[in-house]
Amino acid sequence: MEEKKKKKVDFNIIKSDPTDGHGGFGVGTLSLDNVTPVIIDVDAGEASIEVGAMHARSPVEKGIKFLKSKEEVPNGKPYWLMWVTIDRKEGGAYYAGVTACEMTVDREIRRGYKSLPEHVNRMDKSIKRHIIVDHMDEKSKKVLTDFLKNHDAGMWERSAEQLKIDLQAI
Repeated sequence: MEEKKKKKVDFNIIKSDPTDGHGGFGVGTLSLDNVTPVIIDVDAGEASIEVGAMHARSPVEKGIKFLKSKEEVPNGKPYWLMWVTIDRKEGGAYYAGVTACEMTVDREIRRGYKSLPEHVNRMDKSIKRHIIVDHMDEKSKKVLTDFLKNHDAGMWERSAEQLKIDLQAI
């Protein structure tokens, strides 16, 4: 029996704008082509790209009924769902928008907590090039910093100073 090789998942890099050059339908809309979900397992101190999180189908979220109150999941394991948007400038691609959403999961009772409106709004903010990470715990900020640097040091270097300051990487 052959062992399946795990496919390396990469950040989505910008595609050409299909509405470029004309003022027709779709002009001014936001594209999901440039945003990538990253999940941080707070306890394990690990981050990974989880494309399934785009539609709440990541391995962490599968089989979990999400409740609207954090108190209903008192033993939930903490996670951060990060929305990372990539953009290009003259020097190359960079991390343009990075936002964090809280999520907890209790596998034993198959319940979790997350605020769907918050997740949608933070994805929108990331796409609009906002940095919202100041509410994260210090350990997770370091995990995210290391993950982004290790994924592509050049993209990290070209990113806004605000991202580095907010992640306390300066």
